[in-house]
Amino acid sequence: MSEETMVAAPTSIADLAVAMELQGKVKRIELFGAFVDVGVGVDGLLHISQLGKPNVRNVEDVVKTGETVTVYVLRVDPEAKRIALSLEKPALLSWDNIREGEIVTGTVVRVEPFGVFIEFGAERPGMIHVSELAAGYVNSPEDVVKLNQEVQAQVIKVNRKKKRIDLSIKKLEEKDNARAVAEVAAADEPVMTAMEMALRRAMQTNQDAPLPERSDKLAGAIRRPMGERSDRRREGSRRDRERERLEDIFERTLRGHKG
Repeated sequence: MSEETMVAAPTSIADLAVAMELQGKVKRIELFGAFVDVGVGVDGLLHISQLGKPNVRNVEDVVKTGETVTVYVLRVDPEAKRIALSLEKPALLSWDNIREGEIVTGTVVRVEPFGVFIEFGAERPGMIHVSELAAGYVNSPEDVVKLNQEVQAQVIKVNRKKKRIDLSIKKLEEKDNARAVAEVAAADEPVMTAMEMALRRAMQTNQDAPLPERSDKLAGAIRRPMGERSDRRREGSRRDRERERLEDIFERTLRGHKG
């Protein structure tokens, strides 16, 4: 008995859980199935549809009264004192736990011209259509994957009524590519050329350079309060015009260089 599914043998129906592996003895056989004593005081029903073989017509063709069998808990209702059992090990993933968009890892168990089937722990294998194996045209599924190969895929559709799971490797690759492009774009900082750096230095030097000395007449005017304010305005205006001129040269140079 698997240590993962059961550490100690249960002694009551309250100890049971879905997917638990049990050892039991067949006590009684009916047309619809067999009753199995699993040691919890309530016999579990092993329905004819859960005997692990298709189209069983006679329960005794599979199990016999008094035989010890390994069974798995399908459903348990402590209040109603009912236990449903199966000879087949339940799927690791139930239909309710499979969600569109999630990533699964599985093994290629079947290859067909129209696609491949992937076993990933669900009740049934998922199918990857040939158009979802890779970006672009795929001539044959075996050009992309091989039998028994382990692959990762994204769940793109779940049809619980038809018990069908559609998977895609292409969607997963598209996500990885988009993420890689975004990371490269975020890390891609523009590098200035020598010309751009020279222009930038010239602009900074011009902004910090002292103004030429003025004539005595202008110097006298500067000493007057009103003249001082007027000169400061002219000085600021001249520097602004020069800065704008250099900025314009800088931008035009960048456009000509990159265009």
